[in-house]
Parts: sequence; C-alpha cells; structure tokens
Amino acid sequence: QVQLVESGGGLVQPGGSLRLSCAASGFTFSTYTMNWYRQAPGKERELVASITRFGAIINYQDSVKGRFTISRDNAKNTVYLQMNSLKPEDTAVYYCNGKHHLSGYNYWGQGTQVTVSS
Repeated sequence: QVQLVESGGGLVQPGGSLRLSCAASGFTFSTYTMNWYRQAPGKERELVASITRFGAIINYQDSVKGRFTISRDNAKNTVYLQMNSLKPEDTAVYYCNGKHHLSGYNYWGQGTQVTVSS
C-alpha cells in the first residue's frame, strides 16, 4: 500500500518553529521528487518547496524563502520541512507529495494542520 503520512503539525505562536515530517512507504522513495504543498482556508493549494531524489533543492515559494528548509533522508524514506519564524499567514494544511522523476506519477498525503496564532 502506498502511503505518505505527515506529522509534526500543530499550534505554534508567531515567530516559533515546527518541523514537519512525511514518512513514505509502498513505493521506491529514492526515485521520486518530493514536494510540500499547503492550502489555507478558501485558498488554492500552493507549492511550498521541492527537492530532487538526490537532495538538491528545486525551489521555495517566495513567501517562505529564508524561513523554511526542505530536506530528505532516503535511508528513512522521509522528507522534512523545517519551518522557522512562522507567521499567521503560514496557517494552512500542509501536504506531502511525491512525483516520479520519469513518469510524473504523483502520490499525496492526507495533510497536517499548522496553525500560527497567539
């Protein structure tokens, strides 16, 4: 069974930090580009960050550059999103996504809620 399971979300005060994790199983993790998306209430889902199967950063969403860091550990089949200096506008459901580097086939996690509020 293919699974992407996000964890690490929760309630944090502005200026705080969280680290999201996405544990993958049921597919060859090392052949997939991994991505973090987020969707705020009433907004379209947007790409936050992407990382290649070798660990090279593809891009960051402009609003999170300098604050968020994407990384991966292929030995653990896990991708991470370190989020620092969090702002209320970062509040969203964060989704883990994997895209095969050749076929483009996608898998999605169920999401984890991040709420930034005092």
